[in-house]
Amino acid sequence: MADADRLVLPADGERLAANLLHFVRLLRRLGFPISTNQTVALLRGLTLIDIADRRDFYYVTRACVVTSPDQRELFDRAFDRFWLGRERWLVALGAADYQRPASPRQPALPTRRQLARERAGDSDRLPEDTSDGAPERDIRAVYSAIEVLRHKDFAAMTAEELELARRAITAMMWELGQRHTRRRIRASKRTCCPDLPRTVRNSIRLQGELVHLAWRRRRIKPRPLVVICDISGSMERYSRLLLHFMYAVRQSSRYVEAFVFGTRLTRITPALRSRDLDAALSAVSREVVDWSGGTRIGESLKTFNFRYARRVLRNGAIVVIISDGWERGDVALLGREMDRLHRSCHRLIWLNPLAGAPEYAPLVQGMRAALPHLDLFLPLHNLDSIGQLARHLQSDLSTAGGRWPGSKR
Repeated sequence: MADADRLVLPADGERLAANLLHFVRLLRRLGFPISTNQTVALLRGLTLIDIADRRDFYYVTRACVVTSPDQRELFDRAFDRFWLGRERWLVALGAADYQRPASPRQPALPTRRQLARERAGDSDRLPEDTSDGAPERDIRAVYSAIEVLRHKDFAAMTAEELELARRAITAMMWELGQRHTRRRIRASKRTCCPDLPRTVRNSIRLQGELVHLAWRRRRIKPRPLVVICDISGSMERYSRLLLHFMYAVRQSSRYVEAFVFGTRLTRITPALRSRDLDAALSAVSREVVDWSGGTRIGESLKTFNFRYARRVLRNGAIVVIISDGWERGDVALLGREMDRLHRSCHRLIWLNPLAGAPEYAPLVQGMRAALPHLDLFLPLHNLDSIGQLARHLQSDLSTAGGRWPGSKR
């Protein structure tokens, strides 16, 4: 079999099944009406072929998910981008959802209208390689490297590994937890609260007889998230990569506020709104003047509490502080401001890049002053810890899992 006809996939069955589900989700976002039965048929069909054969893998997948000739060309583009494009290492990594924001260097998948204009020739052929002449790499080697990279500390990564980590973080899709608002909206079936005004209005057509009850339910919205990141000298090995993390979170939800601090607090939310990553990071570099300097956590949190808290902590926001806890200012002030912040937000999380080391202990004064006021204390030193944070943000943080002993609640 020719090398061009082979599609080398991870040997892990669970990993392959997860990647197939991500691919199905991508197709659904592009408008493919894929049912659960089709997904099950696809998984069963792949057990009957050699999945290393690119041609067989392509035709079985297309036969299970494509139901109209008009969908073939769009499917080809999606298949080529997801499985064979430049971002193949991301598939092996198992990112939460493969959907990078559109940028000049990474064009988005075309719409059906654009494909109709470009349609020419036979759309039934196997999609060609779109790697712009780049040599094919064995994804098995990439898969093994990425698996190691998931557990490797950011501070120990080479320049090439850091670039892979940045791409993985930027491509992640973040889903924040849901909250119930005070506003009530119409409900199609019985819920917690009857809608008496609408029930009376509906009864007018039935001569005042209350035959059908109308119902209301509380509206559900994403819970706001506030990220406050330390960019002082002690965090220099992590700060640049953490900016990519903050950018990815901000691009995934408009309910995210971002701040950085060293000796002073700077709000960078407007800079991170840009759809272009390089433009966003350049804007942050221009706005922040205290890179790699001293650390005044207490004073920075005081600025946040008195200038921004009332504006950004409404509606039950979750606050995430990223810092190693090295405080060069007043430790007592840090304790007071942490207590004030804890009472103002829904949950308070502290992420420490140093906490990933087995021998780590919170001995520095700043960390010891902050611990009693935290709901959750987690490491943030590799890709696996970032995935753990994503799971916590999606779940209800009222559980005690992952809480540091001695936290207040």
